[in-house]
Amino acid sequence: MNTSSPQNSSRAGALANRGVQAALVSAVLFGAGTPLAKLLLGEVSPWMLAGLLYCGSGIGLGLIRLIRRSPRVRLSRAEWVPLSGAILFGGIFGPVLLMLGLSNMPASGASLLLNAEGVFTAVLAWFVFKENFDRRIALGMLAIVAGAVILSAPGGANFGSAWPSLAILGACLCWGLDNNLTRKIALTDATWLAAVKGSVAGPVNLALAFLLGAHLPAAGNIAAALVVGFFAYGISLVLFIVAMRHVGTARAGAYFSIAPFFGAVLAIILGDAVTWPLVVAGLLMAVGIWLHLTERHEHEHTHEPITHDHWHTHDEHHQHAHAEPVSPGTWHKHEHTHEALTHTHEHYPDMHHRHEH
Repeated sequence: MNTSSPQNSSRAGALANRGVQAALVSAVLFGAGTPLAKLLLGEVSPWMLAGLLYCGSGIGLGLIRLIRRSPRVRLSRAEWVPLSGAILFGGIFGPVLLMLGLSNMPASGASLLLNAEGVFTAVLAWFVFKENFDRRIALGMLAIVAGAVILSAPGGANFGSAWPSLAILGACLCWGLDNNLTRKIALTDATWLAAVKGSVAGPVNLALAFLLGAHLPAAGNIAAALVVGFFAYGISLVLFIVAMRHVGTARAGAYFSIAPFFGAVLAIILGDAVTWPLVVAGLLMAVGIWLHLTERHEHEHTHEPITHDHWHTHDEHHQHAHAEPVSPGTWHKHEHTHEALTHTHEHYPDMHHRHEH
């Protein structure tokens, strides 16, 4: 006899979703990167550190693609527009604005304001890019962001003057745009997208660091930073792109916003004390994640005909024929056509469910 409730089944189904899994692992990797980088590099300039981490992402993913002999990625002219915008806003404008803000305001205020990236990502996804949401998802996002705010400003925040604060908020807005633009091409090879973004952001941040008078650390520390960057910025970004592909931008961004909690937990393992702000933040984030995991969104919707190329299995949305048999559940990639389809089932705002409500 099945004694599980519909709510428990919904939660189990959400945890089994590849997008939810990818977003959570992405948050773990990114969150762990901050205390590890600080431990390895000590008092290195934040711009130098960011540049080395991004370079580790771009170089590492580029080498992986060479070793795997990954096929060359060919984007259509329409797809180059969101990619160029994502690189421009996320890899160039964002770091420059953050530099302007950090150089003129206390670190406590900057840490608090940087939580605005998740908020901007969600607001842009919901109101500009028309990704569906309801009260439950909005409350979950608020709970997660509230936890991140408590975690990033345990002793109070000092913001200084208004202009540096606006610069940091501008950087967060740029990264929110970056996330939403990247989602538009999220079916593209995620390792290629992350490698390109790392290869741009790395040199930009290094150039900013040198302009501010920073110097390269010891060779061993550089190598360590590249390795940390490969996992915390490279693999993490690959997984975040996969998450956006499966659950949409706002939901992926909400899950990713718990990254500071994982960083704080690792810092405790490395010797920091457990604090009440960490406990309260963890509880708020747990409530937010629970609200997202127990979401149920189901209604009749129509899929318009489309032809595209991405990794997939033969589920209810992929029923095309093959010259050679493909075993059920096997992930494979090729150009295929979706015929018009109207049906009802529970779904996320993933790459195949961008319909209006």
